[in-house]
Amino acid sequence: MESSTDARLVFALLGLLLAPLVAQAQQEMPLYTGEIPNSIAAPDEEATRDPNEQYLFRLNVSRPTLTVYEPRSRDTKRAAVIILPGGSYRGVSIVKEGHDVARAFNDIGITAFVLKYRTPSERHMLDKTRGPLQDAQQAIHVVRDRADEWRIDRSRIGVVGFSAGGHLGATAATQFDQPVLPEWRSANLRPDFLILIYPVISFGDELAHRTSREQLLGSAPAPDLIKRYSNELNVTARTPPAFLVHAADDATVAVGNSMRFAEALHAQHVAVELIVYPSGGHGFGLNNPATRDRWIDRCAQWLESQAWTSGQREAE
Repeated sequence: MESSTDARLVFALLGLLLAPLVAQAQQEMPLYTGEIPNSIAAPDEEATRDPNEQYLFRLNVSRPTLTVYEPRSRDTKRAAVIILPGGSYRGVSIVKEGHDVARAFNDIGITAFVLKYRTPSERHMLDKTRGPLQDAQQAIHVVRDRADEWRIDRSRIGVVGFSAGGHLGATAATQFDQPVLPEWRSANLRPDFLILIYPVISFGDELAHRTSREQLLGSAPAPDLIKRYSNELNVTARTPPAFLVHAADDATVAVGNSMRFAEALHAQHVAVELIVYPSGGHGFGLNNPATRDRWIDRCAQWLESQAWTSGQREAE
């Protein structure tokens, strides 16, 4: 009986000792230290889509944040990923395609940042077509600028994007030399690698996810705007290496988006790996219900093969 009590006391003490470390591993901070660029003074309308949903989904984001997830071991400079959840540019699936994913990357020894980016809106943005990209570029700038603080190798910072967040990630990876704020003209905004899960890529009529396109560009976008945000048309030899995952039966975002982007990368001799599952639909996050295969394990292998990580996982 005494040994059982002693064990409970030990676990309780361990919990008290580890609590500050757990809190430190999940630091949410404002993305901008001062005024939010391209913003209109307006009430904060951010809300939960449905409190009864299994996974939290935030709508009408006007105040972007960055949440830091650090691996337990911090003995060397590590690779990092900035995670862009999906949500059709209407909101962000902040848990299923954000915080849960960050923890999975921590498990493979990678520091992760979840970006709650602004959703395009004329109510709180001067130019809604630029707002999300400003936030993505700012996140890359912040993580690279503060890399020493987080013990990150500033030459190994990647972007992970889901669905519309994949479109934002691909835009950041193809427009890094076009800063959307003047103070970034001399900054390195190029992601070092790109991980896209069932991404929206094209805004052309053939492949476009119409909701995402309308939310970002409006109901009748000009042809030059569609071209600018159709990422398969903007790939160059400097576009970062990419790892892509899609399901062939995705009825929301056609698998052709990933296939077209992979073809464009291949044509420019940029390293790319594309996994197309026969089924699984859209929005499955970390776990495709149609297969026991886990794309995060494949991704870890790809990162190691491309020398972005050492392949060492965190101790259980």
